[in-house]
Amino acid sequence: MFKINYLNPISSVAADILTDNYVKVDNFSEANAALVRSASVHELELPKSLEAIARAGAGVNNIPLDKCAKNGIVVFNTPGANANGVKELVIAGLLLASRDIVGGINWVDSVKEDPEVAKLVEKKKSKFAGVEIKGKKLGVIGLGAIGVLVANAAHVLDMEVYGYDPFISVKAAWNLSRDIKHCKSLEEIYRECDFITIHVPQMDSTKGMLNKEAFAIMKDGVRVLNFSRDSLVNDDDMIEALESGKVNKYVTDFPTAKIAGVKGVIAIPHLGASTNESEENCAVMAVTQLMDYLENGNIKNSVNYPDCDMGVCTQVGRVAINNSNIPNMLSQLTSVFAKENINIPDMINKSRGQWAYTMLDIEAPATPEIVQKLEAIEGVLKVRIIK
Repeated sequence: MFKINYLNPISSVAADILTDNYVKVDNFSEANAALVRSASVHELELPKSLEAIARAGAGVNNIPLDKCAKNGIVVFNTPGANANGVKELVIAGLLLASRDIVGGINWVDSVKEDPEVAKLVEKKKSKFAGVEIKGKKLGVIGLGAIGVLVANAAHVLDMEVYGYDPFISVKAAWNLSRDIKHCKSLEEIYRECDFITIHVPQMDSTKGMLNKEAFAIMKDGVRVLNFSRDSLVNDDDMIEALESGKVNKYVTDFPTAKIAGVKGVIAIPHLGASTNESEENCAVMAVTQLMDYLENGNIKNSVNYPDCDMGVCTQVGRVAINNSNIPNMLSQLTSVFAKENINIPDMINKSRGQWAYTMLDIEAPATPEIVQKLEAIEGVLKVRIIK
């Protein structure tokens, strides 16, 4: 029986996936696994019983990844589960950036009590005129799950789409329309495009990447969309670009104290994945990944351990080991079974940075004594008998 704790409420659709092998517990300290959305785990003491945490979403800044890794706790996220919800809001952002819809709506609201409002509309509507997106050039920086959907949707809307991603995955490449123009540099995106939307993760190399130097290369009057992370854009440089007219509109899903209310900024209160469907998809994906890890030992979409998949165990037993990525570890692990005269017909060992994960299918049951011997090896963090 696995004990699972919800640090945030989760979709009933996801909860219904859990079998009779799972019981919900209210205390985090008792849990074998935890599901989280926005709650912070940084302040919580990690119990020895905890084996995994699944974040129903992509960002994991509310989880202490290294601390979890050191304790043999695998952290999962759900990349792509909310991609369609974000894509739809990006398309809305393109329209908001091209037509002064927000300004027009706010103006109508300001004169709604005037009995001559219908006549005023006809007189004043020219103040809110904009441009059409058809035929305009859109640059998509980052062609992951969201970026690919945005690029394909914009192409269907008759935009000329440029894409840039030096690390594009095979899956993303297969899903990308052949009509998307592949750029070899960010400079080409900056130089050519009327609209630019950014879809890259927050890393040291991407922090503040849209800055004064980038804006200098862009077309005058460019429209910029940011539905990834606020830190990707230098707010001071963006404000300067808006004031000079270099940037016509900046649509962001991440309002900050500096940028909210600035002329030319359309700030949306982080609604990218705020749809019923996205929340359900993320929760279902999180629960499914947790179950596969707890029941089979498989790891998919972890952010602190390598992905490993051996399917369902068909041997007598399976042992999973979280360990430090250090020399001679694998030979020490296998020697424990060799000394017990237990054959290992199948195994997998993967590493990610300083952490590694090993699964061994064995032809005899794993005993508590074997577990103790494995745990005694320096660098072994957690040992689990899967079967």
